[in-house]
Amino acid sequence: MDFGEIKGQIDAGLLNKDLILIVGNCKVDYFGRATSKLPPGKRLVMIKGDGSISIHQNRLVRPTNYMMGSRIGSKISEESLTIYSNKTKPPEKLSVEFTEIHEIKRHEMEISNDLRLSGSERDLNEILMDDLSMIEPGLKPIDQQHHFRKGIADIIAQDKEGNFVVVELKRRQADFASVTQLHRYMKEVENMKNTKTRGILLAPDIRKNAKELLEQLGLEFSKLDFELMPNENKKAVIKGIEPKQQTLADHFKK
Repeated sequence: MDFGEIKGQIDAGLLNKDLILIVGNCKVDYFGRATSKLPPGKRLVMIKGDGSISIHQNRLVRPTNYMMGSRIGSKISEESLTIYSNKTKPPEKLSVEFTEIHEIKRHEMEISNDLRLSGSERDLNEILMDDLSMIEPGLKPIDQQHHFRKGIADIIAQDKEGNFVVVELKRRQADFASVTQLHRYMKEVENMKNTKTRGILLAPDIRKNAKELLEQLGLEFSKLDFELMPNENKKAVIKGIEPKQQTLADHFKK
């Protein structure tokens, strides 16, 4: 395929925020908190309308490389086409250089948070790790089931500003103890990383006194809507996650 024609399709897809799928022979270089290189090989590159790019091989569910919330572009030379992705906070660069492209597809797809999930709390935790954007755009997984001296944090992530984020998942109404637990984990990460850290509590509902404490501590709450399925396994199904509720600090900024 002609690289000039393919670049035109990629640029048009980026402008329209399409889902773009590219299969071809490429090598990948990443520079950021660490450095990694993928030697030349046949791979699938997926670019989404939310500014994320991921590189997949014919193994495993999770991508080999990815970046989220980045500025994506393309450039061509006589022998290759390169897709680049850059972020400034924190500084990160990803480049995918194609020497041969077998197929490119563009699909117009609405960006929405209507994913339905099923399974145990651990299953839900696993699936959330695969796509934290359903909680907040640009949220990137760092670790899960992280053990502290007192307790285990469900998910540790990083937002698009580079702040660490502790996410605590509850399948029942969040209470006072849930908030203090999240705050403890958040402070542990903040002290460990010596950087600003946020805390997000996911639950079907939250008690009044817990919500008041959550707002006082500057934590965030998103409603995790699920129902019990009428089957022998009694699996839970997530119907959606509502946007985070405002904190008192957000209210007084207006």
